Amino acid sequence: MSKALFLDRDGTLIVDKHYLADPAGVELLPGVVDGLRRARDLGYRLFLFSNQSGVSRGYYTLEDALRVNDRMEKLIGLPAPLFDGVCMATETPDQPMVYRKPSPRFIHEMIAHHTLDPQQCIMVGDRETDIEAGLAAGIRAAALANGKLTRDAWARFNFPALAIHDDFTAFAATLR
Repeated sequence: MSKALFLDRDGTLIVDKHYLADPAGVELLPGVVDGLRRARDLGYRLFLFSNQSGVSRGYYTLEDALRVNDRMEKLIGLPAPLFDGVCMATETPDQPMVYRKPSPRFIHEMIAHHTLDPQQCIMVGDRETDIEAGLAAGIRAAALANGKLTRDAWARFNFPALAIHDDFTAFAATLR
């Protein structure tokens, strides 16, 4: 069985620009390239899991979101394919939740499809829904306090056994 990281995109791997539709606006967060390289070197499979309600809201198309992903992958520059699976959850918060985080559906599907060991899988993100998705899927979760939420704010959620890291670099340093 394999180990894996489920990674949020905006605010985790790239700067969160709120409904980013233009690939030219992609900016990697510090430490992402080295952190992803370390994860791959340690045998982690990588999965991208991002809420993209801007599609259903009509702000941009799914093709725009995928072009942003392509730009991000080019900037990361690691051998392709970078991700073993990608989920762009396009539902808005008021639509029935299928893949939108905190739904664990994508994680469950990838664990089954890729024969992943849930005990060796981690959901990494910068928002409460990222963590909720990971915990609902029965995997570990790691919160990044690099933007929306501080360490103190994360601690107030009282998530069980939540690892809180200052940024992706700090998270990646803990991987074994």
